[in-house]
Amino acid sequence: MPSSDPEDKLDAVVCAVSAHRDNSAAAFPLSAEESRPYSCAIPFPQGVAKVLTLAELKNCDAWRRAFQNKCQDHRYYEIVEETLLENDFEHHYLRLEDDAGNVRAIQPVFFVRQNLVEGLPRKVRSAVDGIRKIFPRFLTMRVLMVGCGAGTGDLGVCNEEDHAWTAHALQTTLQTYARQNRASLVVLKDFPENYRSSLETLRSNDYARIPSMPMTRLPLSYENWDEYFRTLSKATRKDLRRKFRKAGGAPKIEMEVVSEIAPLIDEIYPLYLAVHQRSPMKFETLTGEYFLAVADRMPERARFFIWRQSGKIVAFSFCLVCGDAIYDECIGLDYSVALDLHLYFYTLRDIISWALQQRLKYYYSNPLNYEPKFHLDCELVPLDLYVRHASALLNPIFRRVIKYLGPSRHEPVLKRFPNADRL
Repeated sequence: MPSSDPEDKLDAVVCAVSAHRDNSAAAFPLSAEESRPYSCAIPFPQGVAKVLTLAELKNCDAWRRAFQNKCQDHRYYEIVEETLLENDFEHHYLRLEDDAGNVRAIQPVFFVRQNLVEGLPRKVRSAVDGIRKIFPRFLTMRVLMVGCGAGTGDLGVCNEEDHAWTAHALQTTLQTYARQNRASLVVLKDFPENYRSSLETLRSNDYARIPSMPMTRLPLSYENWDEYFRTLSKATRKDLRRKFRKAGGAPKIEMEVVSEIAPLIDEIYPLYLAVHQRSPMKFETLTGEYFLAVADRMPERARFFIWRQSGKIVAFSFCLVCGDAIYDECIGLDYSVALDLHLYFYTLRDIISWALQQRLKYYYSNPLNYEPKFHLDCELVPLDLYVRHASALLNPIFRRVIKYLGPSRHEPVLKRFPNADRL
């Protein structure tokens, strides 16, 4: 039977809402009734939020201005909606207009049905699966997510000075929109800490802010890999030398960096799936069409690192280069050789070396796998979840308890990072 411990149950809720995971979304697709947006316009004191589809946005100049200074700009949101169909996210967009009819922001949102027991032990999940043979939606919850379906969240302001206005508009409309569409939770997903001052209006209006799984960042203030390597601890240097010797004793591994990957997609996509399926915490499942679309429509930012051994691709990494930073989005590995040759560390060395050669200033890496990043002197980049229950009656209890049960509490290594207090 499922655990009766209230903390365990609430902990599962947090794990479920901290990231829209592929297996829960696929197992509980939205019904036809759920997938129909209830309202096309929601008024608020300073204007109105109009619910639009992507097709309705594409000819809107404000859509091209929203996220214009972000690495994941409007093109990226279009790619995510068009290529991640198998995740069963129901995408919509809130066009936020002021009283004069000026479009001040466009905020992507999506609905997803979450499996609330995904974070519980396997025996509990098996018991719940048995109940779901009779009641398919037992212990699932419909959630209104605000942000990106495959990345960090941002406010889609058309002008930088409109962050506070946009946050207030969302605070006054999201709960109504969620209730109209039968969503039990509202979650602003993975918003960077620089939004904390703008989003303070949410915290003062019954939202709980809890730490999500953070990204990591390595400042690249070195001339080359060797200079950076000398700054690491003696134990880390010894361990990395041993790993690199193992790879060096095997047939030569060669790297190339490309922006066009259509000829390679059939080779690299299975490597991505191999890593994704081994992950203990699965986020959205990227598709081959996703990689092709990013390469085709964002060529100035997309970089694909390819490693070959004896002509065969054994690893790849997908990165986005924006301004003075490189964002390491995901990796693919051939596990017939990856573990034996320590290819994860091999790829990290090559990407950091390439970034230093390009005179980039920061290397960012996505959440999880924190132990090696700690030893490589990376720092944490906090991401926040803003969460509230759509029910005004239930939210005071929900908000009071959930702030103690953030997903990052399950990663003890996070406490060892020098800037862990920023979480």
